[in-house]
Amino acid sequence: MTPLKRLYSMLTLDRKDVYQVFFYAVFAGLISLSLPLGIQAIINFIQSGRVSASWIVLIILVVVGVALVGILSFMQLRITENLQQKIFIRSSFDFAARIPKLKFEDLYNSYPPELANRFFDTITIQKGTAKLLVDFSAALLQIFFGLILLSLYHSFFILFGIMLLFLLYFIFKFSYASGLETSLKESKLKYKVAGWLQEIARNNFSFRKQLNFDFAMQKNDELVGDYLTYREKHFKIIQRQFTQLIIFKVIITSCLLSIGGYLVLNQQMNIGQFVAAEIIILLVINSVEKFIVGIETLYDLLTSIEKIGQITDLTLEDDSDEEVISCFTDITLELEDLKFKFPDSNKDVLHSISLKILQGEKIFIDGENSSGKTTLIRILSGLLQPTSGSFYINDDTFKKIDLKQYRSQIGTIIHGEKTFEGTILENITFNDPNLSSEDLKWALDAVQLTPFIKTLSKGLDSKIYPAGRQMSASNVRKILLARSIVHKPRILFFEDPSDSMDEKVATEIIDFIMSDENKWTVIVSAKNPYWKEKCKRHITMKEGAVLTDIIN
Repeated sequence: MTPLKRLYSMLTLDRKDVYQVFFYAVFAGLISLSLPLGIQAIINFIQSGRVSASWIVLIILVVVGVALVGILSFMQLRITENLQQKIFIRSSFDFAARIPKLKFEDLYNSYPPELANRFFDTITIQKGTAKLLVDFSAALLQIFFGLILLSLYHSFFILFGIMLLFLLYFIFKFSYASGLETSLKESKLKYKVAGWLQEIARNNFSFRKQLNFDFAMQKNDELVGDYLTYREKHFKIIQRQFTQLIIFKVIITSCLLSIGGYLVLNQQMNIGQFVAAEIIILLVINSVEKFIVGIETLYDLLTSIEKIGQITDLTLEDDSDEEVISCFTDITLELEDLKFKFPDSNKDVLHSISLKILQGEKIFIDGENSSGKTTLIRILSGLLQPTSGSFYINDDTFKKIDLKQYRSQIGTIIHGEKTFEGTILENITFNDPNLSSEDLKWALDAVQLTPFIKTLSKGLDSKIYPAGRQMSASNVRKILLARSIVHKPRILFFEDPSDSMDEKVATEIIDFIMSDENKWTVIVSAKNPYWKEKCKRHITMKEGAVLTDIIN
């Protein structure tokens, strides 16, 4: 979809507001262009040396017209403010709803926080849309009505209109494509600079050493240099358009003044018509100038819509709108000749995996680095979809299973998973109204988080900062563990769940997780050997295949 089509689709959502803005713009344009006619009549009265009630009425009408234009502009301002608010709301919810549901394949070569940064283009869309609807519409309508009105004064002005339309066509014909292209490249490089600054902030301790600091500045200089290159290319296009406008204004103004004066001297126009025509010509030329200068806003608007469109075009997981109901009692997982490869690879990471996992089993997945154990856990947990082969859940193929229903029955701790900014309670329960206080207390006690909560003045309402900074790694891990078990899921998928914990605390938590009292299935990969001791089934992987599958 082209940027212009994206813009049209966006405006279609609020067509009622857009129509109102255009209606007020047409009305204001007509009033603005009727003012020169009133001025023309006033000048004619002054030339005749007569002061009458009609002269007073005309002055009042002109003043009222000016006031009406102001009122209509205020009404447009109110409508465009509502429109900007709607754009912001839709964009924020679109991002919030899409980012967690994006398919792994579309996220594989992307950094999710960098994609989220595209949301800031919404601000440009807000301002650009308002300017486009108000200023551009007013400028275009003034040009259109002005040319019609001028043609009534003298046929010569028809030639002026043709020249003006040719100018606008010429500018768009030879500048639009290159202007949009350079704007898109400039925006892409702008986000690269922002992405690098984000990396510096995320790893700020790593860049404190002078050598590392110099590297950060050098790379920033290279990225900024690339940005400025395309920024300058884009500016040259805008500069060329503005230069063409200036040349046109000089030629047209000199010609119109000369020819207008000639027509007056030859009594083909009176002085009132001449003044009115010159006012209209100035309005039209100023509208053209406003239009051409505002093309920069159009480029920014289309670029921002395209950048956000690249996010909304990403594929989402298949998901139903049905309410999540606990429809599973026991869950059996079965893989048959399953294979998986990453989007940018021709080599299978997993190949010919066949397993059957029954409810309640405690399974430890072992193997060297790059053996495929992490990939296998993520496929079983529904984060990745197999490239080929079959994945059955209770005899139904994985593709037929509602992911929302399945995920409601599992708990996970995946490498890289962290707490989010919010309270401890929000991080554990996600404000689930159906969760009882007894279940919450049970989970906190199970992971030995209760003593820590009691030391906090606000308890569970204590705030957690992004990524759990200002909190010990052990307590962050306990919060994630509590989150994974608080809903008493059917299956737990763990990747190094007790990492960073003291040995004694880790042992006690593992004993609870692996207790026969808990009927959940546990599938775990961890460095702590005690997990392996407590599991009754050991799966060893090597080079993407199951080497051994031993049940003790």
